[in-house]
Amino acid sequence: MTTQHRIGSGFGARSTAREVLEGIDLSGRTALVTGGYSGLGLETTRALSAAGAQVIVPARRPAAAKEALRDIPGTETRELDLADLHSVRVFAETLVETGRTIDILIANAGIMACPETRVGPGWEAHFAVNHLGHFALVNRLRPALTAGGSRVVSVSSAGHFATGIRWNDIHFRDGYDRWLAYGQSKTANILFAVRLDALGAAAGVRAFSLHPGEILTPLQRHIPREEQIALGWISPDGTAAEGFKTPEQGAATTVWAATSPLLADHGGVYCQDCDVAELATADDMAGGVKPWAIDPEEASRLWDLSCELTGVDAFS
Repeated sequence: MTTQHRIGSGFGARSTAREVLEGIDLSGRTALVTGGYSGLGLETTRALSAAGAQVIVPARRPAAAKEALRDIPGTETRELDLADLHSVRVFAETLVETGRTIDILIANAGIMACPETRVGPGWEAHFAVNHLGHFALVNRLRPALTAGGSRVVSVSSAGHFATGIRWNDIHFRDGYDRWLAYGQSKTANILFAVRLDALGAAAGVRAFSLHPGEILTPLQRHIPREEQIALGWISPDGTAAEGFKTPEQGAATTVWAATSPLLADHGGVYCQDCDVAELATADDMAGGVKPWAIDPEEASRLWDLSCELTGVDAFS
């Protein structure tokens, strides 16, 4: 298992992405942020650009992405649908052919608690989009990841508390539960980083995962307002609950994981509030990471299954 202990970053839950990047010069470096034109992804793109990075933003809706990014310098948009492995292959091959390198790859895009949806050969959509699409993308972009120290950051969430990998029914063919489907995909995001770091570290590719915190973004689009009130996320007047972060604060842990020199010897860890998270000791999602999400045997098993399903493996 990865060693999950706070390391004293000097930042916290209320730190913003720009505060985390203060004094860090990303000039001459290239970042790729999936979903980098909306919600947390947009704030991540904005902060990386302000620090000098060139930011590639893959997008299922390129026109909407271009409009959202038009005032952010050093950004570009390329079409990508994570639910379509052909789209992933074309995107990656086209980018690799340019000879460009990617110093930071942030797997940020995702869906949450959506109605039962099947993609590809009948895969459950959360697992397919949140995990398998990013798995295939990172593997196909392996030639562009720099030996000098690329970082891959997988944006997970406390949703992983809901379940480990449901090996007996990963694609929910025997009854669908949108929250378990989301939770499984978030566990997969963490296990992906654990295994990727184990396989890629010797070649200079390090991986991390994180919980950005509770933030109101378009990610909640499938959750009715009444349900959000019942969950305690918002008040009847639409005000976010106490403890929720702003998007600028929510993006902070992402850019910290992508750039902090403090993490140089802590590859594979799950982060929260701009620090390494502790192991979870309660079931209330108050913080930390569940042991099932950082288990190296589970990570290896998931990697092998993902290779089988996507047909790619550039690291093993």
